[in-house]
Amino acid sequence: MICCAAASGLLATTNALALLRLLPMSNRDKDIEILALRHQLLVLQRQVGKPAFTDTDRAIPAGLLHHLPMDKLCQLLLLVRPDTIMRWHRNLLQRRHAATCAPKRRGRPPSVPSIRALILRLARENTSWGYRRIHGVLAARVSRSPRPPCGRKPAP
Repeated sequence: MICCAAASGLLATTNALALLRLLPMSNRDKDIEILALRHQLLVLQRQVGKPAFTDTDRAIPAGLLHHLPMDKLCQLLLLVRPDTIMRWHRNLLQRRHAATCAPKRRGRPPSVPSIRALILRLARENTSWGYRRIHGVLAARVSRSPRPPCGRKPAP
């Protein structure tokens, strides 16, 4: 699955290249190219069954066409329905939003280096101890550590 940042970067690059390619062309040349592309699209629609789109294939038309009103989208000759284009755009925005709001770190938090060093030292010094005994020693040390003063006397 393509990353959202990569998809938006690809979309921006594609748009920039398309714009650079179209700038030196006259309106007549652009119209001829559009007619030729529409004809190729009609031929492909007659011959091929249901097309399989990748995430990039969905991102490009969604990014280009979502600005158009629905009545204009309905007039375009597309491989998919206008509702599909709008759904692809919503999914693209959801993935982008999910990528920015996702938790940065997954799984168990890393252990403190000083505790890790203490565990390794105890294991080296006491080779007959298992992990349960080392855990017990560490738990006893933590429970015996003095509490910071809170203004009350300790209970008897």
